[in-house]
Amino acid sequence: MGVFERFLSVWVGLGMLLGITGGVMFPEVFSFLGSLQYAQINMVIAVLIWLMIYPMMMQVDFSSIKQIHRRPKGLVVTIVINWLVKPFTMALLAVLFMRYIFGPWITPDLGEQYIAGMILLGVAPCTAMVFVWSQLTKGDANYTVVQVALNDLIMVVAFAPIAAFLLGVTDVTVPWDTLLLSVSLFVVIPLVAGAMTRHFVCNQQKLGTLSAKLKPFSIIGLVGTVILLFGFQAETIIANPVDIVLIAIPLLIQTYLIFAVTYVWMKKWKQPHKVAAPGAMIGASNFFELAVAVAISLFGIHSGAALATVVGVLVEVPVMLSLVAYANRTRDQFAVETA
Repeated sequence: MGVFERFLSVWVGLGMLLGITGGVMFPEVFSFLGSLQYAQINMVIAVLIWLMIYPMMMQVDFSSIKQIHRRPKGLVVTIVINWLVKPFTMALLAVLFMRYIFGPWITPDLGEQYIAGMILLGVAPCTAMVFVWSQLTKGDANYTVVQVALNDLIMVVAFAPIAAFLLGVTDVTVPWDTLLLSVSLFVVIPLVAGAMTRHFVCNQQKLGTLSAKLKPFSIIGLVGTVILLFGFQAETIIANPVDIVLIAIPLLIQTYLIFAVTYVWMKKWKQPHKVAAPGAMIGASNFFELAVAVAISLFGIHSGAALATVVGVLVEVPVMLSLVAYANRTRDQFAVETA
């Protein structure tokens, strides 16, 4: 493990501090960078995420993907957790904390908005960042692509109905431009680019050398994303520290709960660690671009719902890094694949 990976938590922590400091001291700079967006997706962050996941997509061997059907259990766990468990546990935790436990400290109207934002996070499983977590846990790149692709296909038809049911409304508008553009930017394009790289760099040794050279740029992309996310929300963080903590608590519980349920289920079904770890990461993390876009379109940019989705963005990276560390420590508890 190189110096970048070994001290990744340190780099992320420094990125958070730099983001908040920069957002407070140079708000006009971050305001300009934040304005560079299309379909609610910030183009600068999109480039950084692409920089993160392109080296990982180079590892995808399309000839191996054809063998995925021989290990269906990991896909079953991923689908069930993300679409039959995760949205409902998030809704339950959001209601429990915002209406009852934290009810005395927030107004009912604001509490309902926070609940709505958290529900939108719960209905949007991760698309892009999971490739980073898969890489850091030595996950099966081919299997991870299939897991993400299945989630994206289901999301196209299931996101709006589940969100509408849990929110108690019938007019949930899915920003299709955001959804389709995100899938294209964060899955399709880097996957095609990785496949083309594998095609033109036929020698496996040269491919490994190229991947090693690009790995630091992947970490730089992650830290750069953290800096921008915290810089964009610096004023919100400073202005609403108590509310951010209140929102973060059920989100943290949800993240660790979903990871634990998925991880244990994978272990009980004797899935190898390289399948179990990425599968648990998909459920634990969120497709924050989509959740933020829907919250803004439904409730407004200054709403409590939008704030809740933003808090989900802020807590995700450090929390997921802790889960990556745990997954790596428990690797030897999983079945060893023999074929």
